[in-house]
Amino acid sequence: MSADEPSGKPGENHEGHSAEQAIVEARKAKARRVRERRENPFANDVLPQVHGSRTYDLGGVRLEADPARGADGKYDEQRVKDLARGRTFHVRGRVIALRSTGGLSFIRLRDRTGEMQLLISQATLGAGYARLEDIDVGDIIEAEGMLTASKRGELSIEPSRLRLVTKAYRPLPEKWHGLTDVETRYRQRYVDLIANPDVQNVFRARSHIVRALRSLLDTSGFLEVETPTMHTLIGGATARPFVTHHNALDMRLFMRIAPELYLKRLVVGGLERVYEIGRCYRNEGISTRHNPEFTMLEFYQAYATYETLMDFTEALLRGTDSALESAMPDAHAAWMKERPFTLDRFVRVPMADAVQAAASKTAIAEWSGVPASALVKTLRADFGEKIKEWSKSSPRAKKLDWSNFRKAMQKVDSDGEGLFALYEYLAEPFLTEDYVHEGRSMPVFIKDYPFEVSPLARRNDENPAFCDRFELFVHGRELCNAFSELNDPEDQASRFLAQVDKKARGAEETMDYDEDYIRALEHGMPPAAGFGMGIDRLTMMLTNAASIRDVILFPLLRPEHAHVHAHT
Repeated sequence: MSADEPSGKPGENHEGHSAEQAIVEARKAKARRVRERRENPFANDVLPQVHGSRTYDLGGVRLEADPARGADGKYDEQRVKDLARGRTFHVRGRVIALRSTGGLSFIRLRDRTGEMQLLISQATLGAGYARLEDIDVGDIIEAEGMLTASKRGELSIEPSRLRLVTKAYRPLPEKWHGLTDVETRYRQRYVDLIANPDVQNVFRARSHIVRALRSLLDTSGFLEVETPTMHTLIGGATARPFVTHHNALDMRLFMRIAPELYLKRLVVGGLERVYEIGRCYRNEGISTRHNPEFTMLEFYQAYATYETLMDFTEALLRGTDSALESAMPDAHAAWMKERPFTLDRFVRVPMADAVQAAASKTAIAEWSGVPASALVKTLRADFGEKIKEWSKSSPRAKKLDWSNFRKAMQKVDSDGEGLFALYEYLAEPFLTEDYVHEGRSMPVFIKDYPFEVSPLARRNDENPAFCDRFELFVHGRELCNAFSELNDPEDQASRFLAQVDKKARGAEETMDYDEDYIRALEHGMPPAAGFGMGIDRLTMMLTNAASIRDVILFPLLRPEHAHVHAHT
C-alpha cells in the first residue's frame, strides 16, 4: 500500500507508516507485559492442559455438533451440550474479530478448516479474563472449554482457559476482510491469504488440481519423472530463455523453457509413458496470462497419436474438474455458477477451416468463401490501402486489430506462417462467440498446424504442409498444446537447421541445434504423442481467476523499494 512506501530518502516514513509503527510499538508493549508474567508471547507448547481435553480442528468441532444444527443454520444450545457430553475441546487459530460488552467478550477464531466463535465470560474464565487486554485481532491463540451455542444460535466454545500463542506485531489492513489493493495482495500474499478466504480457496484448489492430474496419469500407466531445469542448449519450445552461469564449470546455462526433449529421450529409452510437473522459465513479457516462472505438465505416450490425446485431454479435464468438485463442493459450486464455458462438449476444428469461417464472418466481400490457402497468398501482399474500406464491412471487421495484423503478415516467411498469423488475428479473438453451446462457450481444439510453426511435430501423412498438432482453447484462452511426435531424425535435423537459420537472421524465439537429441532419435523412438499444459492456466480456468498472478502464490514483481536502492 502507498502508505507503507518510504519516501525518496532512506529512513523517512509517511504519516500512515508512522501510525502503523505506533500500533506495532503498542503491541510490542503487550508482548513485554506477557513476558513479565513469565509467559512466552511466541509459545511452542500448544497442548491441552485441562484434564480430559482433546485437540480439535474447528471443522472437527462443527462436525461433532452438526446434528444440533437446524435447517436455518442455527444451533440448539441444549442439543449441542447433549452431543458434547461434558467434553472439553481444545482449539487453536488466528483471531479475526474481537469485541467486548462488559463481562462478556466474543472472539472469532479461524484455522485451516474454518471459523468459530469463542464466547468468553468473566465468570467462566475468572482471573484470566483481564488478559484479554493483551490480545488483538491477528494474534494466534489457544482455548479450552465446553461446547455451547449463543442466544442467536451460533455454535461457540466457552473457554475455561485461553492463552496467547503468537503475538502479531503488525495489524491487518483497515477493513482487512476486504483487502483489494492488487499490488499489496500480490506483494504481501500472507496478508492476502488472511484477509480473503476466497484466495485461500484458489490455492487449495490448485493443490487438488495437481493431485487429481497426478492420480489420473498414474492410473493410466504413466511414470512421473524429473528432468534438468538447467540446459546447455535452448530447446523444447520457441521462447527467449533466462541465462545463468555455472561458476565451477565456467559454463553458460539456460533455465528450462520446457522439459520436452529430455522426456522424449526417455521414450527412446523404453519409458513409454512419462510425465513431469515442473517449473519452467521464459524471459518474456508479463501479462494476465504470462508469468516468467510457471508450472508445466508435460506427458508423452508411445504408440499414441494427437487424435488419441484429444480424447484423453477431454477425459483429463473432466476428471480433474470432478475431483475438484468432490474436494471443494461449496467453492466449486460458486465457480461453476460463474463459469462462462462448458466442459460437456468440445469441438475440433482444423486451423484452415477456422480461418475460412472467421474470414467469412467479417463480411468482407473479397474474403467470403475463399479457402484459407488462397487468402494467405492474397494477404501476404501489403493490404494497407484496403484497411479503411475493409474495416467498414461489419462490426466484426471493425474489431480486428488491423495495425498489428498487417505488421504480422509483413513479417511472415512462408504460407504456413501466414496461415498461423491469419488464425491469430481473424479467428482466435472470436472463439468465444463462434463456438457456443447452450449459452456457454465450448472448448475448441484447433488442429492441423502448419509445419513451419511446429518445429517438433510430425507432418501429416496425407498433407505434409501440416502437422498432426492441436492447441486447446477454453473460453478463448490457450490451455494446452499437443502433437504426434516427430521421430524421423533427418526431418528433425532439418527443422533444427531451419531454427538456426532464423536465429542467424535475427529471430529471438528460436531453438538451438540439439545434436544429442538427433542421436537419440537415430536409436529409434517409437511413434508417440506428447502434451503440454500450464498448471497456472488450468487453475485460472477452473476457479474463474482473471489473472495468472491470482493463481501463483508469489508472482514476480518489481522490487518494492527499487527507487530507494537506486540512490544508495
